[in-house]
Amino acid sequence: MYEGKKILILGAARSGLAAAKILALKNEVTISDLKEIKKEDEDLLKSLGVKIIITKDQLSLINNDFDLIVRNPAILATSAISKKIKDLNIPCINEMELAYHYLPEYLTIIGVTGSNGKTTTVTMIYNLLKMHGYNVIIGGNIGIPLCDLLSDIKDNSILLLEISDHQLYDFHDFKTNISILTNLCPTHLDYHGTYENYINTKKKIFNNHTNKDIAIINYSNNDCLNITKDILSTKIYFNNNLNYIKDGYLYLDNKPYLNLDDMILKGAHNYENLIAALLVVKQFKLDKEKVEEFIKTFKGVEHRIEYVKSIDGVDYYNDSKSTNPTSTITALKTFNKPIHLILGGLNRNQDFNVLKNYLGNVKIIYAIGEVTDIVADFSESLDIPVFKCYNIKSAMKKIKENVKSGDIVLLSPASSSQDQYLKFEDRGDEFKREV
Repeated sequence: MYEGKKILILGAARSGLAAAKILALKNEVTISDLKEIKKEDEDLLKSLGVKIIITKDQLSLINNDFDLIVRNPAILATSAISKKIKDLNIPCINEMELAYHYLPEYLTIIGVTGSNGKTTTVTMIYNLLKMHGYNVIIGGNIGIPLCDLLSDIKDNSILLLEISDHQLYDFHDFKTNISILTNLCPTHLDYHGTYENYINTKKKIFNNHTNKDIAIINYSNNDCLNITKDILSTKIYFNNNLNYIKDGYLYLDNKPYLNLDDMILKGAHNYENLIAALLVVKQFKLDKEKVEEFIKTFKGVEHRIEYVKSIDGVDYYNDSKSTNPTSTITALKTFNKPIHLILGGLNRNQDFNVLKNYLGNVKIIYAIGEVTDIVADFSESLDIPVFKCYNIKSAMKKIKENVKSGDIVLLSPASSSQDQYLKFEDRGDEFKREV
């Protein structure tokens, strides 16, 4: 499929390099990045015969001389680059779509997407399947580029992927056997332009499905229901009258399955993630004793309402992964103690007003990032004390002056980290260092 073509790869980070290593074997490949790349990566690309172009003006590189463009998912769908690719009608894929065409024939592919809960759900599925003895390869948005995993993927393996909307945007042929849609809410609108574009991109997780494929869908989320009305998959719902949480129990097929008191990880969102994970494992073989063993030991995923430390009676939680207000609502609903909330980050036109009904326990807000002034105005409009801190280090100094025993300190920014950090993990790590 990819042979004898002239190909442009936009972005020389991990996914771009992984794509180049595959494509350079039988194609004429050019790779471009905005900044200089590492010496070892440059040497590797040159040894493969790949042409390297470092330029701030990638737009000028795009022309009909290329048969195919491999686009880094970080390039906005609303950008001039994406528009030009579309206008010139140049076939455009990403690294995951590329890797799909090199996968073995006999393979079960599980894909997980949604606005929130993807990583926790994927991690739960991975651990549950491994405990049941299955050969599971995990990748996608959660880890190593799929192209770099190809040598590890054999017939009859299970390929488990966290798939972001950025990755789904350039999906065409890619097809899963089981797809999970955890939830939908307005986020990444700077990337897609409109919420409609965003949710239609999320729908691509069900691309090419037939009734032999399974869709696991959040029944309590209207947007999830609306975009999946016409998909051909066999649909299985959670948060419906069959698979739900009630009176401290998790129900599957309308029967009590697990006592939630046995679960270390707390929070309604984590219970939902668990139901979705169990509905996946149920398609294979589910041993209740092994499931209960997992539930009693699983502590969650780093940067997702992650307990950091208790100091002088104050509990510190790192929820840096909350990059949109809906995710922060989930964190706020988890605690019934006074909260010192660190809020803010990159300005993506996020609507902080949706937090209004969930701030009853918040004593003070510490505004950080590009949206510091916006957060401060929002807080003042609700008569919640606020400090303009601009960054985590300053916020932590101010918090130290104000916390009392019994309080919660919560980093749950409701914003992307990319105004000050390369990724949300870096923001969470700094918070933990400051703690």
